[in-house]
Amino acid sequence: MGRRRRAWWRVAVVGAVLGAVAGAPGAPVLAASGAPVQSPSPPSSASLSSSPPSSTTASSYAFVAGAPSVTGTVSTGAAELLEPGTTYRSSLPSEGKVYYRLDLDGTSTVYVAATAVPPADAPVAATEGVRVTVQDADGRACSAPDTATIGAGRSPRPLTAWGARALPSKRSLCRGAGTYYVAVERVLRTESVPGDWDLELAPVLEPRLRQAGPSSAPESWDSATPSPPVSGAVRVRGGGGFGSATALEQGVWRDDVRPGQTLFYKVPVGWGQQVYATAELGSASAGGASGGSGNGLVPGAVNLALYNPVRGLVDDTSISYSGSQRSGALAAVPPVGYDNRYAVSGRVSGMRFAGAYYLVVHLAARVGEEFGDGPLGLTLRVRVKGEAGGGPGYAGESEPAGLFQAGLGGLGSSSGDGVVAGAGDGGASGGGGAGMKAVAFGGIGAGTLVLVVLGVWVVVGRRRAAGV
Repeated sequence: MGRRRRAWWRVAVVGAVLGAVAGAPGAPVLAASGAPVQSPSPPSSASLSSSPPSSTTASSYAFVAGAPSVTGTVSTGAAELLEPGTTYRSSLPSEGKVYYRLDLDGTSTVYVAATAVPPADAPVAATEGVRVTVQDADGRACSAPDTATIGAGRSPRPLTAWGARALPSKRSLCRGAGTYYVAVERVLRTESVPGDWDLELAPVLEPRLRQAGPSSAPESWDSATPSPPVSGAVRVRGGGGFGSATALEQGVWRDDVRPGQTLFYKVPVGWGQQVYATAELGSASAGGASGGSGNGLVPGAVNLALYNPVRGLVDDTSISYSGSQRSGALAAVPPVGYDNRYAVSGRVSGMRFAGAYYLVVHLAARVGEEFGDGPLGLTLRVRVKGEAGGGPGYAGESEPAGLFQAGLGGLGSSSGDGVVAGAGDGGASGGGGAGMKAVAFGGIGAGTLVLVVLGVWVVVGRRRAAGV
Protein backbone atom coordinates (compact mmCIF):
# COMPACT_ATOMS: atom_id res chain seq x y z
CA MET A 1 0.00 0.00 0.00
CA GLY A 2 2.89 2.38 0.81
CA ARG A 3 4.43 1.74 -2.60
CA ARG A 4 1.07 2.30 -4.32
CA ARG A 5 0.59 5.61 -2.50
CA ARG A 6 4.05 6.74 -3.59
CA ALA A 7 3.37 5.67 -7.20
CA TRP A 8 0.02 7.48 -7.34
CA TRP A 9 1.60 10.55 -5.74
CA ARG A 10 4.33 10.58 -8.39
CA VAL A 11 1.80 10.21 -11.21
CA ALA A 12 -0.25 13.10 -9.81
CA VAL A 13 2.83 15.34 -9.59
CA VAL A 14 3.91 14.52 -13.14
CA GLY A 15 0.37 15.13 -14.41
CA ALA A 16 0.18 18.49 -12.67
CA VAL A 17 3.60 19.55 -13.96
CA LEU A 18 2.85 18.51 -17.53
CA GLY A 19 -0.51 20.27 -17.37
CA ALA A 20 1.15 23.46 -16.20
CA VAL A 21 3.81 23.18 -18.88
CA ALA A 22 1.25 22.57 -21.61
CA GLY A 23 -0.53 25.73 -20.60
CA ALA A 24 2.60 27.88 -20.52
CA PRO A 25 3.03 30.34 -23.37
CA GLY A 26 5.41 28.93 -25.94
CA ALA A 27 5.64 25.57 -24.18
CA PRO A 28 6.11 22.41 -26.26
CA VAL A 29 3.23 19.95 -26.45
CA LEU A 30 4.05 16.55 -24.93
CA ALA A 31 2.66 13.20 -25.90
CA ALA A 32 1.64 10.62 -23.32
CA SER A 33 5.14 9.13 -23.56
CA GLY A 34 6.67 12.51 -22.70
CA ALA A 35 8.15 12.99 -26.17
CA PRO A 36 7.62 16.36 -27.83
CA VAL A 37 4.89 16.56 -30.44
CA GLN A 38 5.34 18.88 -33.42
CA SER A 39 3.45 22.09 -32.65
CA PRO A 40 1.31 23.61 -35.35
CA SER A 41 3.19 26.02 -37.60
CA PRO A 42 2.50 29.71 -37.04
CA PRO A 43 0.07 31.20 -39.54
CA SER A 44 1.63 32.39 -42.75
CA SER A 45 1.48 35.98 -43.92
CA ALA A 46 -1.07 34.91 -46.50
CA SER A 47 -3.44 33.53 -43.90
CA LEU A 48 -2.97 36.62 -41.77
CA SER A 49 -3.78 39.00 -44.59
CA SER A 50 -7.47 38.71 -43.76
CA SER A 51 -6.93 39.61 -40.09
CA PRO A 52 -9.08 42.43 -38.75
CA PRO A 53 -7.50 45.87 -38.55
CA SER A 54 -5.69 47.04 -35.46
CA SER A 55 -7.93 47.32 -32.42
CA THR A 56 -6.43 50.70 -31.57
CA THR A 57 -9.13 53.35 -31.79
CA ALA A 58 -8.37 56.29 -34.06
CA SER A 59 -7.28 59.47 -32.28
CA SER A 60 -6.64 57.66 -28.99
CA TYR A 61 -3.50 57.04 -26.95
CA ALA A 62 -2.98 53.98 -24.74
CA PHE A 63 -1.55 55.31 -21.50
CA VAL A 64 0.52 52.90 -19.40
CA ALA A 65 -1.89 50.83 -17.36
CA GLY A 66 -1.90 51.57 -13.66
CA ALA A 67 0.29 54.68 -13.99
CA PRO A 68 -0.01 56.85 -10.88
CA SER A 69 -1.43 60.34 -11.35
CA VAL A 70 0.51 63.50 -10.56
CA THR A 71 -0.59 67.11 -10.80
CA GLY A 72 1.59 69.72 -12.43
CA THR A 73 1.81 72.88 -10.38
CA VAL A 74 2.20 76.50 -11.49
CA SER A 75 4.85 77.01 -8.80
CA THR A 76 7.99 74.95 -8.18
CA GLY A 77 7.41 75.24 -4.43
CA ALA A 78 4.57 72.70 -4.51
CA ALA A 79 5.87 70.52 -7.38
CA GLU A 80 5.19 66.80 -7.02
CA LEU A 81 8.07 64.31 -7.14
CA LEU A 82 8.79 62.13 -10.19
CA GLU A 83 10.72 58.92 -9.50
CA PRO A 84 12.87 57.57 -12.37
CA GLY A 85 11.57 54.21 -13.54
CA THR A 86 7.91 55.07 -12.95
CA THR A 87 5.58 56.31 -15.70
CA TYR A 88 3.02 58.91 -14.61
CA ARG A 89 -0.30 60.26 -15.85
CA SER A 90 -1.01 63.99 -15.69
CA SER A 91 -2.61 66.83 -17.67
CA LEU A 92 -1.33 69.94 -19.42
CA PRO A 93 -3.29 73.22 -19.24
CA SER A 94 -3.71 75.41 -22.28
CA GLU A 95 -1.72 78.27 -20.77
CA GLY A 96 1.40 78.55 -18.64
CA LYS A 97 4.08 76.14 -17.46
CA VAL A 98 3.50 73.29 -15.06
CA TYR A 99 6.29 71.92 -12.87
CA TYR A 100 7.33 68.54 -11.49
CA ARG A 101 10.21 67.84 -9.10
CA LEU A 102 13.27 65.56 -9.44
CA ASP A 103 15.59 64.65 -6.53
CA LEU A 104 18.85 63.65 -8.23
CA ASP A 105 22.27 62.35 -7.21
CA GLY A 106 25.50 63.76 -8.57
CA THR A 107 26.51 60.82 -10.76
CA SER A 108 23.54 59.74 -12.92
CA THR A 109 21.94 61.10 -16.05
CA VAL A 110 18.17 61.51 -15.90
CA TYR A 111 15.85 61.97 -18.88
CA VAL A 112 12.18 62.96 -18.75
CA ALA A 113 9.90 62.50 -21.76
CA ALA A 114 6.46 64.10 -21.84
CA THR A 115 3.81 62.82 -24.26
CA ALA A 116 0.97 65.30 -24.67
CA VAL A 117 -2.29 64.08 -26.20
CA PRO A 118 -4.74 66.63 -27.66
CA PRO A 119 -8.45 65.73 -27.74
CA ALA A 120 -9.34 63.85 -30.91
CA ASP A 121 -11.69 66.58 -32.14
CA ALA A 122 -9.53 69.57 -31.21
CA PRO A 123 -8.70 72.02 -34.00
CA VAL A 124 -4.90 72.36 -34.01
CA ALA A 125 -2.40 74.50 -35.88
CA ALA A 126 0.73 73.14 -37.56
CA THR A 127 3.02 75.02 -35.15
CA GLU A 128 1.10 74.13 -31.99
CA GLY A 129 2.82 71.73 -29.64
CA VAL A 130 4.52 70.97 -26.33
CA ARG A 131 7.89 72.01 -24.85
CA VAL A 132 9.94 70.36 -22.08
CA THR A 133 12.86 71.77 -20.07
CA VAL A 134 14.82 70.39 -17.11
CA GLN A 135 16.00 73.16 -14.77
CA ASP A 136 18.15 73.45 -11.69
CA ALA A 137 16.98 74.98 -8.41
CA ASP A 138 17.86 78.46 -9.72
CA GLY A 139 15.73 78.14 -12.85
CA ARG A 140 18.63 77.61 -15.26
CA ALA A 141 18.15 75.08 -18.06
CA CYS A 142 20.25 71.91 -17.85
CA SER A 143 19.59 71.12 -21.50
CA ALA A 144 18.20 72.97 -24.50
CA PRO A 145 14.38 73.11 -24.44
CA ASP A 146 12.85 70.45 -26.69
CA THR A 147 9.67 71.20 -28.63
CA ALA A 148 7.36 68.86 -30.56
CA THR A 149 4.72 70.31 -32.89
CA ILE A 150 1.68 69.07 -34.81
CA GLY A 151 3.18 69.58 -38.26
CA ALA A 152 1.77 70.01 -41.75
CA GLY A 153 -0.89 67.34 -41.32
CA ARG A 154 -2.71 69.60 -38.78
CA SER A 155 -4.06 66.49 -37.11
CA PRO A 156 -4.39 65.97 -33.34
CA ARG A 157 -1.81 63.35 -32.38
CA PRO A 158 0.43 62.38 -29.44
CA LEU A 159 3.41 64.75 -29.23
CA THR A 160 6.54 63.75 -27.31
CA ALA A 161 9.34 66.08 -26.18
CA TRP A 162 12.17 65.33 -23.74
CA GLY A 163 14.58 67.02 -21.36
CA ALA A 164 17.64 65.86 -19.46
CA ARG A 165 20.09 66.47 -16.65
CA ALA A 166 23.05 64.84 -18.42
CA LEU A 167 26.35 63.86 -16.79
CA PRO A 168 29.16 64.44 -17.42
CA SER A 169 28.01 67.97 -18.23
CA LYS A 170 29.73 71.14 -19.38
CA ARG A 171 27.02 73.05 -17.52
CA SER A 172 28.61 73.18 -14.08
CA LEU A 173 25.43 74.36 -12.39
CA CYS A 174 23.67 71.07 -13.23
CA ARG A 175 26.36 68.66 -12.03
CA GLY A 176 25.56 68.35 -8.37
CA ALA A 177 23.09 66.34 -6.34
CA GLY A 178 19.94 68.14 -5.34
CA THR A 179 16.50 69.27 -6.46
CA TYR A 180 15.70 69.84 -10.12
CA TYR A 181 12.47 70.65 -11.93
CA VAL A 182 10.74 69.57 -15.12
CA ALA A 183 8.84 72.36 -16.84
CA VAL A 184 6.18 71.42 -19.42
CA GLU A 185 4.16 73.91 -21.44
CA ARG A 186 2.00 74.31 -24.54
CA VAL A 187 3.42 76.41 -27.35
CA LEU A 188 1.55 78.52 -29.91
CA ARG A 189 -1.82 77.41 -28.61
CA THR A 190 -4.85 77.89 -30.84
CA GLU A 191 -6.46 80.82 -29.04
CA SER A 192 -10.03 79.79 -29.79
CA VAL A 193 -9.65 76.32 -28.31
CA PRO A 194 -8.75 76.34 -24.60
CA GLY A 195 -8.71 73.14 -22.57
CA ASP A 196 -6.36 70.59 -21.06
CA TRP A 197 -4.38 67.97 -22.92
CA ASP A 198 -3.69 64.58 -21.35
CA LEU A 199 -0.05 63.99 -20.45
CA GLU A 200 2.21 60.97 -19.86
CA LEU A 201 5.55 61.50 -18.10
CA ALA A 202 8.37 58.95 -18.30
CA PRO A 203 11.46 59.76 -16.18
CA VAL A 204 14.44 57.45 -16.79
CA LEU A 205 17.81 57.09 -15.02
CA GLU A 206 21.01 56.22 -16.88
CA PRO A 207 23.84 55.25 -14.50
CA ARG A 208 27.40 56.51 -14.87
CA LEU A 209 30.10 54.47 -16.58
CA ARG A 210 32.50 52.31 -14.59
CA GLN A 211 35.36 53.96 -16.48
CA ALA A 212 35.42 57.27 -18.29
CA GLY A 213 34.66 56.90 -22.00
CA PRO A 214 35.17 59.11 -25.04
CA SER A 215 34.12 62.73 -24.64
CA SER A 216 33.61 63.65 -28.29
CA ALA A 217 31.27 62.49 -31.05
CA PRO A 218 32.52 60.04 -33.70
CA GLU A 219 34.06 61.84 -36.65
CA SER A 220 32.59 59.57 -39.33
CA TRP A 221 30.14 56.72 -39.78
CA ASP A 222 28.51 54.83 -42.63
CA SER A 223 25.71 57.12 -43.76
CA ALA A 224 24.74 55.07 -46.82
CA THR A 225 21.11 53.96 -46.73
CA PRO A 226 20.77 50.25 -47.51
CA SER A 227 17.97 48.85 -49.62
CA PRO A 228 14.89 47.99 -47.56
CA PRO A 229 13.92 44.33 -47.02
CA VAL A 230 11.75 42.82 -49.76
CA SER A 231 10.52 39.58 -48.20
CA GLY A 232 6.83 38.72 -47.83
CA ALA A 233 5.02 40.91 -45.33
CA VAL A 234 3.87 39.53 -41.99
CA ARG A 235 0.64 40.87 -40.49
CA VAL A 236 0.97 42.79 -37.22
CA ARG A 237 -1.17 45.07 -35.08
CA GLY A 238 0.47 48.25 -33.88
CA GLY A 239 0.15 49.30 -30.26
CA GLY A 240 -1.65 52.40 -29.04
CA GLY A 241 1.19 53.94 -27.02
CA PHE A 242 4.83 53.64 -26.00
CA GLY A 243 3.92 51.24 -23.22
CA SER A 244 2.01 48.91 -25.57
CA ALA A 245 4.23 49.18 -28.65
CA THR A 246 4.33 46.00 -30.74
CA ALA A 247 7.76 44.34 -30.90
CA LEU A 248 9.24 43.98 -34.39
CA GLU A 249 12.57 42.82 -35.77
CA GLN A 250 14.15 43.16 -39.19
CA GLY A 251 11.67 42.39 -41.94
CA VAL A 252 8.52 43.53 -43.72
CA TRP A 253 5.39 44.14 -41.69
CA ARG A 254 1.79 44.77 -42.73
CA ASP A 255 -0.83 46.68 -40.73
CA ASP A 256 -3.92 48.83 -41.28
CA VAL A 257 -4.20 52.44 -40.15
CA ARG A 258 -7.26 54.67 -39.96
CA PRO A 259 -7.41 58.47 -40.32
CA GLY A 260 -6.50 60.09 -37.00
CA GLN A 261 -4.82 56.94 -35.70
CA THR A 262 -1.30 56.63 -34.25
CA LEU A 263 0.44 53.24 -34.16
CA PHE A 264 3.47 52.33 -32.05
CA TYR A 265 6.12 49.66 -32.73
CA LYS A 266 9.48 48.90 -31.09
CA VAL A 267 12.65 47.45 -32.62
CA PRO A 268 15.60 46.06 -30.60
CA VAL A 269 18.83 47.81 -31.63
CA GLY A 270 22.14 46.80 -30.02
CA TRP A 271 25.38 48.66 -29.43
CA GLY A 272 27.04 49.23 -32.81
CA GLN A 273 23.91 48.52 -34.85
CA GLN A 274 22.08 50.83 -37.25
CA VAL A 275 18.32 50.88 -37.79
CA TYR A 276 16.55 51.90 -40.99
CA ALA A 277 12.83 52.08 -41.71
CA THR A 278 10.42 53.00 -44.48
CA ALA A 279 6.64 53.36 -44.41
CA GLU A 280 4.34 52.75 -47.39
CA LEU A 281 0.70 53.79 -47.45
CA GLY A 282 -1.55 51.89 -49.85
CA SER A 283 -3.85 53.47 -52.39
CA ALA A 284 -7.39 54.46 -51.47
CA SER A 285 -10.40 52.99 -53.21
CA ALA A 286 -11.90 55.13 -55.98
CA GLY A 287 -14.10 57.90 -54.66
CA GLY A 288 -13.09 57.27 -51.06
CA ALA A 289 -13.84 54.31 -48.82
CA SER A 290 -16.67 55.89 -46.81
CA GLY A 291 -17.96 59.13 -48.23
CA GLY A 292 -14.72 60.97 -49.02
CA SER A 293 -14.41 62.95 -52.22
CA GLY A 294 -11.21 61.16 -53.17
CA ASN A 295 -9.83 64.02 -55.28
CA GLY A 296 -7.76 66.11 -52.82
CA LEU A 297 -4.21 66.34 -51.56
CA VAL A 298 -3.44 66.06 -47.84
CA PRO A 299 -0.04 67.60 -46.97
CA GLY A 300 1.83 65.75 -44.24
CA ALA A 301 -0.77 62.99 -44.26
CA VAL A 302 1.57 60.34 -42.85
CA ASN A 303 4.17 61.00 -40.18
CA LEU A 304 6.83 58.35 -39.50
CA ALA A 305 9.04 58.99 -36.47
CA LEU A 306 11.90 57.18 -34.74
CA TYR A 307 12.30 57.58 -30.97
CA ASN A 308 15.10 56.20 -28.80
CA PRO A 309 14.62 54.06 -25.66
CA VAL A 310 13.94 57.11 -23.45
CA ARG A 311 11.37 58.40 -26.00
CA GLY A 312 13.65 61.09 -27.40
CA LEU A 313 12.97 61.94 -31.03
CA VAL A 314 15.79 60.83 -33.33
CA ASP A 315 14.29 61.57 -36.75
CA ASP A 316 10.95 61.84 -38.53
CA THR A 317 9.55 62.32 -42.00
CA SER A 318 6.16 63.30 -43.42
CA ILE A 319 4.44 62.07 -46.57
CA SER A 320 1.71 63.91 -48.49
CA TYR A 321 -1.13 61.78 -49.85
CA SER A 322 -3.49 62.12 -52.79
CA GLY A 323 -5.05 58.68 -52.87
CA SER A 324 -2.24 56.86 -54.69
CA GLN A 325 0.27 54.70 -52.88
CA ARG A 326 3.11 56.69 -51.29
CA SER A 327 6.27 55.85 -49.37
CA GLY A 328 8.70 57.68 -47.13
CA ALA A 329 11.98 56.73 -45.48
CA LEU A 330 13.79 57.88 -42.37
CA ALA A 331 17.22 59.39 -42.96
CA ALA A 332 20.24 57.23 -42.19
CA VAL A 333 21.26 57.31 -38.53
CA PRO A 334 24.63 56.28 -37.06
CA PRO A 335 25.34 53.01 -35.27
CA VAL A 336 24.30 53.07 -31.62
CA GLY A 337 27.21 54.41 -29.57
CA TYR A 338 27.65 56.04 -26.18
CA ASP A 339 29.77 58.84 -27.68
CA ASN A 340 26.99 59.89 -30.09
CA ARG A 341 25.59 62.03 -27.27
CA TYR A 342 28.30 64.59 -27.84
CA ALA A 343 27.14 65.35 -31.40
CA VAL A 344 25.35 68.57 -32.25
CA SER A 345 22.85 66.91 -34.60
CA GLY A 346 19.85 65.42 -32.83
CA ARG A 347 19.75 62.63 -35.40
CA VAL A 348 23.21 61.55 -34.19
CA SER A 349 23.02 62.40 -30.49
CA GLY A 350 19.73 60.53 -30.12
CA MET A 351 21.44 57.22 -31.01
CA ARG A 352 23.25 57.14 -27.68
CA PHE A 353 22.18 53.83 -26.17
CA ALA A 354 21.02 50.35 -27.05
CA GLY A 355 17.48 49.17 -26.39
CA ALA A 356 14.00 49.43 -27.86
CA TYR A 357 13.77 52.09 -30.55
CA TYR A 358 10.20 53.13 -31.31
CA LEU A 359 8.67 53.57 -34.75
CA VAL A 360 5.54 55.74 -34.53
CA VAL A 361 3.17 56.18 -37.47
CA HIS A 362 0.32 58.72 -37.59
CA LEU A 363 -2.27 59.08 -40.35
CA ALA A 364 -3.82 62.56 -40.43
CA ALA A 365 -7.53 62.82 -39.68
CA ARG A 366 -7.94 64.95 -42.83
CA VAL A 367 -7.31 61.83 -44.93
CA GLY A 368 -10.75 60.67 -43.83
CA GLU A 369 -12.36 63.83 -45.21
CA GLU A 370 -10.88 63.19 -48.64
CA PHE A 371 -10.78 59.41 -48.89
CA GLY A 372 -13.17 58.06 -46.28
CA ASP A 373 -12.62 56.76 -42.78
CA GLY A 374 -11.89 53.16 -43.76
CA PRO A 375 -8.43 51.76 -42.98
CA LEU A 376 -5.57 52.06 -45.45
CA GLY A 377 -2.86 49.46 -45.84
CA LEU A 378 0.41 50.28 -44.09
CA THR A 379 3.69 48.48 -44.84
CA LEU A 380 6.79 48.95 -42.67
CA ARG A 381 10.17 47.80 -43.93
CA VAL A 382 12.71 47.56 -41.12
CA ARG A 383 16.42 46.77 -41.41
CA VAL A 384 18.93 46.42 -38.57
CA LYS A 385 22.50 46.52 -39.86
CA GLY A 386 25.61 45.22 -38.13
CA GLU A 387 26.41 42.86 -35.29
CA ALA A 388 25.51 43.89 -31.75
CA GLY A 389 28.56 44.57 -29.59
CA GLY A 390 29.22 45.06 -25.92
CA GLY A 391 28.01 48.10 -24.04
CA PRO A 392 30.10 50.86 -22.50
CA GLY A 393 30.09 49.30 -19.04
CA TYR A 394 27.62 50.97 -16.69
CA ALA A 395 28.43 51.18 -12.99
CA GLY A 396 24.85 50.43 -11.99
CA GLU A 397 21.39 49.53 -13.25
CA SER A 398 19.10 51.75 -15.24
CA GLU A 399 15.69 52.73 -13.91
CA PRO A 400 13.55 51.08 -15.16
CA ALA A 401 15.84 48.05 -15.16
CA GLY A 402 17.03 46.60 -18.46
CA LEU A 403 16.09 49.66 -20.49
CA PHE A 404 19.41 49.85 -22.36
CA GLN A 405 19.48 46.20 -23.39
CA ALA A 406 18.71 45.25 -26.97
CA GLY A 407 17.61 41.66 -26.35
CA LEU A 408 14.00 40.52 -26.17
CA GLY A 409 14.22 40.41 -22.40
CA GLY A 410 15.27 44.06 -22.25
CA LEU A 411 12.27 45.07 -24.33
CA GLY A 412 9.62 43.60 -22.09
CA SER A 413 6.50 42.01 -23.46
CA SER A 414 4.06 43.84 -25.67
CA SER A 415 0.70 44.55 -24.12
CA GLY A 416 -0.78 44.86 -27.59
CA ASP A 417 -2.00 41.90 -29.57
CA GLY A 418 0.77 39.46 -28.75
CA VAL A 419 4.18 38.39 -29.94
CA VAL A 420 4.95 38.84 -33.60
CA ALA A 421 6.59 36.19 -35.76
CA GLY A 422 9.86 37.19 -37.41
CA ALA A 423 9.88 38.36 -41.00
CA GLY A 424 13.57 38.81 -41.81
CA ASP A 425 14.91 38.38 -45.28
CA GLY A 426 18.27 36.96 -44.35
CA GLY A 427 19.83 40.40 -44.65
CA ALA A 428 22.37 42.25 -42.61
CA SER A 429 21.76 40.99 -39.12
CA GLY A 430 19.45 39.05 -36.96
CA GLY A 431 16.25 39.35 -38.94
CA GLY A 432 13.28 37.07 -38.58
CA GLY A 433 13.60 35.76 -35.07
CA ALA A 434 11.13 37.47 -32.77
CA GLY A 435 8.50 34.77 -32.81
CA MET A 436 10.98 31.90 -32.59
CA LYS A 437 12.86 33.60 -29.76
CA ALA A 438 9.62 33.98 -27.86
CA VAL A 439 8.74 30.31 -28.41
CA ALA A 440 12.23 29.21 -27.42
CA PHE A 441 12.09 31.32 -24.27
CA GLY A 442 8.76 29.82 -23.32
CA GLY A 443 10.02 26.31 -24.00
CA ILE A 444 13.16 26.84 -21.93
CA GLY A 445 11.16 28.27 -19.07
CA ALA A 446 8.73 25.35 -19.17
CA GLY A 447 11.59 22.85 -19.34
CA THR A 448 13.21 24.44 -16.31
CA LEU A 449 9.93 24.09 -14.41
CA VAL A 450 9.83 20.37 -15.29
CA LEU A 451 13.39 19.78 -14.09
CA VAL A 452 12.89 21.67 -10.84
CA VAL A 453 9.67 19.89 -9.87
CA LEU A 454 10.92 16.45 -10.92
CA GLY A 455 14.11 17.10 -8.95
CA VAL A 456 12.03 17.82 -5.85
CA TRP A 457 9.97 14.68 -6.56
CA VAL A 458 13.10 12.49 -6.67
CA VAL A 459 14.49 13.94 -3.44
CA VAL A 460 11.18 13.52 -1.62
CA GLY A 461 10.84 9.97 -2.95
CA ARG A 462 14.29 9.03 -1.67
CA ARG A 463 13.62 10.56 1.71
CA ARG A 464 10.38 8.60 1.99
CA ALA A 465 12.14 5.39 0.98
CA ALA A 466 14.72 6.05 3.66
CA GLY A 467 11.99 6.61 6.20
CA VAL A 468 12.90 10.22 6.79
